[in-house]
Amino acid sequence: MRNAFVEARVAIVRARWNEDITRRLAQGALRQALAAGARVDEFEVAGSFELPPAVAALAATGRYDAVVPLGCLIRGETPHFDVLASAVAGALAGLATTLPVAIPFGVLTCENAEQARARSSPERNVGAEAMDAALEIVALRQAISASARRSSRSAAKATSRSTRAKRRGSPGDR
Repeated sequence: MRNAFVEARVAIVRARWNEDITRRLAQGALRQALAAGARVDEFEVAGSFELPPAVAALAATGRYDAVVPLGCLIRGETPHFDVLASAVAGALAGLATTLPVAIPFGVLTCENAEQARARSSPERNVGAEAMDAALEIVALRQAISASARRSSRSAAKATSRSTRAKRRGSPGDR
């Protein structure tokens, strides 16, 4: 199902915190989207904590089939990392299951900068992986929608035929 859709409009929203990493994530995501023929708009927010409200606002416009949040959290010496990672993951998961747009998880949660660099490299870019995931969900939703339209038309024809058959066989028609 990978990149099996035809037309998609995608928003990439990138956190500026850990900017060298998030820029690389966005480059990977953009590369995948353009290769698949998607139309892309790019946005920025201050940090990963700001991603969920930005995703919600972009989804609410109705302009996008997918909104791809990209951020990078690196563990420090305080519990701040755990609080942020949990809050961001929970909020994005909630949005992904309630909004009618594809929302993947493109936020790195790394122990150190070396891990973040490895996951934003051209060889293994989580931004590209997040875009692929978003495009697969878009393709799935398009397939479901097309199937539902076909089923509706089939049901309408079947109802129409059965109504005519009943009318022909009614005693009042004889």
